[in-house]
Parts: sequence; C-alpha cells; structure tokens
Amino acid sequence: MCLADLKERGEGLGGREGCWPIQPVCPAPLLRPRPRSGLPGMGVKRSLQSGGVLLGFLANILTILSTATNYWIRFPGGHSGLWQECKGGICPNIPCQTVLAATGACMVLAAGSSLVGLVMGLRILCHDSDLRGQTTSVIFFLCGLLLLIALTGYTVKNAWKNDVFFSWSYFSGWLALPFSIIAGFCFLMADMILQSTDAISGFPVCL
Repeated sequence: MCLADLKERGEGLGGREGCWPIQPVCPAPLLRPRPRSGLPGMGVKRSLQSGGVLLGFLANILTILSTATNYWIRFPGGHSGLWQECKGGICPNIPCQTVLAATGACMVLAAGSSLVGLVMGLRILCHDSDLRGQTTSVIFFLCGLLLLIALTGYTVKNAWKNDVFFSWSYFSGWLALPFSIIAGFCFLMADMILQSTDAISGFPVCL
C-alpha cells in the first residue's frame, strides 16, 4: 500500500514525488478484565472460608452438646444441667428459675444461630465462593455473644456455692465461644479479600 494522493513536491525522500510505503498498523490491544481466579489472595480466601466452616461445625457440635447434657455442675450426690437435676439416677425437671430459663434460652438461640451460620458457610464454600460472607460472620458473632451472656449468667449464679463444681457440659459451652468468634473473623477476612479482588478486577489489563 502507498499514499498515492501526496503530490506536493519537496516532501518525501529527496524532494521527489512518489509513493510512501505504509507500515501496517496493529490494532489496539483488547482490554479485558483481569480474571478473578488469577488474582492474588484467592487461595487465602478459600482457606479462610474452609477454616470458618470447620470452626463453625465444632462450635455447633459443642453448643448443642452443652445445651442438651446435664453435667453443667456437680455436687455431692448428683449433677445438674439447664433442664434436669439428677440425684441417685433419677433426673426430674428443674422448677422454673429466671437465671436458668435465660441461660437455656440463650443457649438454644446460640445453637440455632451456629447451625444457620454453618449452613450459610457451606453454601459459600461449596456452591458459590463469590458470595459475600458478611452475614455469615455476623451470625457467628451473634452466636458468640449469646454464649457469653448465657455462660456469664450461669457462672454468677453458681460460682459462690462452696459444694458445687462446674463440669464438662459447662466447659463445652466456653470452648464453643472462641470457635464461634474465630469462625466469624474467618468469614469477615475472606469477605475483605473478596472486596479487594473485586476492586482489582475492575481495572482493565492488556492481553
């Protein structure tokens, strides 16, 4: 190809009239969004989500175990939980008490919250890893708060008794508390990584 329409003298090589060769022009590189799977931090996000699901599962098991069993305290001749008091192999229901009722309600709500958070975490991990984890982290934080309220109230009620000793059901509840909180932080940090990768993927790169 050449520029045949350039007729003016004095232009071109040596001031001669002629055709100038035209170098082919490459098209501009296509601009495409950076693929999300290749962004840094995605492996960390998946690891945090997996850890959050595992911790949420442990918190759920421990919360249900603590709520359902009758070994919150031991005393001479028996043991007691939130719902029943066992003496000599007989476990009648405990008469309604305000502190025990509030503790039991908080533990049941904590177990339900932990189960909901676990289901949402599994959905994020297995079906759509790009779902936001803010709601899941809030649910696990709520579970931790309910556990803290229940266990603190029960501790205040029974700590002053000389012949009463806390047992494994009680300590299972305390063990579920950090698991719930750490699970919430795992999903919160994974969500922060997802926000940063979304911001990075909005910048086009040349391929």
